[in-house]
Amino acid sequence: MAGSSAEGMIDSRRKLPQAQGNLFSGGRPRAGPERIVSVSELTGELKGLIEGRFPRVSVRGEVSNFHGAWGASGHLYFTLKDDGACLAAVLFASDASRLKFALEDGLAVIARGRVSLYPRRGQHQLICESLEPEGAGALALAFEQLKQKLAQEGLFNPARKRKLPYLPRCIGVVTSASGAALQDFVRVLHERFPIPVLLAPARVQGEGAAAEIAEGVQRLGASGLVDVVVVTRGGGSIEDLWAFNEEQVARAIAACPVPVVSAVGHEVDFTISDFVADWRCATPTDAAKTLAPVRDELLRALDKHRRHLRELALRQVSLRRERLQHRAARLPDPRRAVAHQRLALDECADRCRDALLTGTGARRARLRALEEQLAREHPRARLLRLTRSVTGLEQGLREAMAQGLGGGRERFNGLQRRLFSRQPSGAIAQQRQRLAALRERADKATVRRAGEERVRLSRAAAALQSLSPLAVLARGYSIAFVEGGHVLKSAGEAPVGTRISLLLPDRSELEAEVKKGRPRRE
Repeated sequence: MAGSSAEGMIDSRRKLPQAQGNLFSGGRPRAGPERIVSVSELTGELKGLIEGRFPRVSVRGEVSNFHGAWGASGHLYFTLKDDGACLAAVLFASDASRLKFALEDGLAVIARGRVSLYPRRGQHQLICESLEPEGAGALALAFEQLKQKLAQEGLFNPARKRKLPYLPRCIGVVTSASGAALQDFVRVLHERFPIPVLLAPARVQGEGAAAEIAEGVQRLGASGLVDVVVVTRGGGSIEDLWAFNEEQVARAIAACPVPVVSAVGHEVDFTISDFVADWRCATPTDAAKTLAPVRDELLRALDKHRRHLRELALRQVSLRRERLQHRAARLPDPRRAVAHQRLALDECADRCRDALLTGTGARRARLRALEEQLAREHPRARLLRLTRSVTGLEQGLREAMAQGLGGGRERFNGLQRRLFSRQPSGAIAQQRQRLAALRERADKATVRRAGEERVRLSRAAAALQSLSPLAVLARGYSIAFVEGGHVLKSAGEAPVGTRISLLLPDRSELEAEVKKGRPRRE
């Protein structure tokens, strides 16, 4: 406030009047003994003098040394200064809660309050009751401060704006239930298209309105029942619209999970909610026109598109039918092609049948030859042949041994007869020696022949053992016998249900019954 006012501006050129009956006296000191006072007495006199002289003042100055609220009290302490002086100031929490703007260093303000002296520090200060920014109003300053803050956070960024649904299933509205804005919005909306409206009633001006608006936006966004939320009210002064400039409303709009339309005031009115919302409409009526197409126009457009699509479909069907007929004329008769394919199939079937019969006969003859060869090479047949061979060898060995011994005996008997016939003692001794030599040679020959025959017998036994079925069993195989002791050679000899015997490697036997048979594949 420029110049003096009814409340009075501080004028540093004014002089304090002389106080009567206190510690101060004008002019020269009075004669008499000097009065000595305490600091508290002097400070109390000064406090009463200052507070009595300046019960209410308006002071213009620049804010400095401001560091926000001290402690949990919420009081704001700062200094007011100009080019020539500075003054300590305090704004208590009860008054600070009514500030519409943020206090900061360098801000030019007009402070209204009273001057007081704080005895403990002996410092005078201005106890502020209200603060008003110099030049621009408090609400305008608060608007610009919040706008700049939210812009720096990116809440006004066009990239985060979402598209509005073309035809919402349900629209949520946050406004006063008794206001004209709701009536205008619903009337125009239903004239264009009967879209359901879900109302979150809230005060749109006054104390606590911002909290109700923010709560309404949050409730509608979290309900999952609406596709878009409209925040609206009619026109008014900046004070009337101030609830839509509050930070909590702006952050609620930014955090809403569905698109938000701000339709506050008239076309010339701008609020913080307009900048944060996904879409701004000048009036509630404009919001209704933006969200709802005209139903009759939409039906006419749909009918026009339907006719157009039908014409396109019929044109495509006709064109494709002509193409189909043209291609069908170029194709041969399928019945003739099917007849040719059937003849070719019959010929192929005949060739396959002949080849199958020829191949089956050759395979059957080969199978019989293999069965005969298998029978000849069967371990049991080979074992029988080897057994007969060993038996013949043993018999020959016995005959050879008997024949050798018989010849020796005959020679011995002849010599003995000759000895008896001659009876000379010298000849007898000589013949005895010869007989002993012959006996020794006969014994050695017998032992040597027996050893050779024993080696042959061992080799034949080893060969017999290698071909023995028992050796095959020892390698982990088993032999299957059907009833009567016949060896099972193929699965066809043991139909399902046949009882068989299995000879195991340890020469133990198992009785089993055939459950399933699988013939050998060629």
